[in-house]
Amino acid sequence: MQCPLLYRFRVIDRLPEKPSEAATRGTLVHAVLERLFDAPAVERTAPRAKALVPGQWQRLREARPELVELFADDADGERLARWLAEAERLVERWFTLEDPTRLEPAERELFVEAELDSGLTLRGIIDRVDVAPTGEVRIVDYKTGKAPRPEYAEGALFQMKFYALVVWRLKKVVPRRLQLVYLGSGDVLTYDPVPADLERVERKLLALWEAIRLATETGDWRPRPTKLCGWCDHRAHCPEFGGTPPPYPLPVRAEESGSTAQGRMGPD
Repeated sequence: MQCPLLYRFRVIDRLPEKPSEAATRGTLVHAVLERLFDAPAVERTAPRAKALVPGQWQRLREARPELVELFADDADGERLARWLAEAERLVERWFTLEDPTRLEPAERELFVEAELDSGLTLRGIIDRVDVAPTGEVRIVDYKTGKAPRPEYAEGALFQMKFYALVVWRLKKVVPRRLQLVYLGSGDVLTYDPVPADLERVERKLLALWEAIRLATETGDWRPRPTKLCGWCDHRAHCPEFGGTPPPYPLPVRAEESGSTAQGRMGPD
């Protein structure tokens, strides 16, 4: 949805991308919050959570050696120290939004997969699933950035509705609540879905998949310029910046008559 051409670069061409400090910090904070629940409830304190940061950073570097590039030019370690301190602040802020001593997640980093009636398979990883004694399900996702403005909240909720749809199709239960916890701004965004919401999401996903299937067959992947282009690793290959995409690696069929050459895609 963000940019069809970016989807091609990532999924079909599999062009390498540089690790970013922001995304890696998000991964680190997620790891800390997941591991904190290994401790008994009374020991889930902010100091303990902050103390987990160095060890989880070490584990992350061991699992993904390419992350060494992030601070390769940081000879004195000052930038790394500031980066780790910011991760600690995000972890500490979480304690102002939720009380982990009163939470016992049913699942953490839960991989879910469900096949729709159409045959389309949906997969995702949910940060946390809480189940009330009455059986009501809450899906929780941590965000290390700031909460979006109200007019952009629907886009942020799409991911959560996707998870809710998968859980609904898999467990035959509509989650009672979807909760986004924004550690960057200290906000919590909640939404209570109903079946009609999730049915709309399913229809949207089917339409998206049909667009992906068609673009895959024709090789017609169009850029969709936005303010996010400034952070894209693939501008050198993007026509919007004078670049040329690499040769398309898949066989293509002739485009239908009346179709246009690859160019800019409009906002809709």
